Amino acid sequence: MKKIEAIIRHFKVEEVKDALTAAGAQGMTVSEVRGFGRQKGHKEQYRGAEYTVDFVPKVKVEVVVQDDQLQAAVDAVLTSARTGQVGDGKIFITNLDEAIRIRTGETGGESL
Repeated sequence: MKKIEAIIRHFKVEEVKDALTAAGAQGMTVSEVRGFGRQKGHKEQYRGAEYTVDFVPKVKVEVVVQDDQLQAAVDAVLTSARTGQVGDGKIFITNLDEAIRIRTGETGGESL
């Protein structure tokens, strides 16, 4: 199993959710997060005063898939989250040793 964590723009969440569902993802977790990458935040003006926004608001989508579904899920995120502008986000993929469904005690791929 693999865990995909994608940091994306807020307005792309629905597109990414629909694309992952079409790619066979059974479920996902979505969290509002803040951070910065190479752009190091940005400057904004409020009532004539300029201030720096160090942490840019983003959304983190987490989904666990079987190894054979990985490429389809990654492609779904890439195509649906891309705008072509700086700040589109990142995708992180990690190996997942075990998953357990709490209600039934199912483990591994059965728990997904």
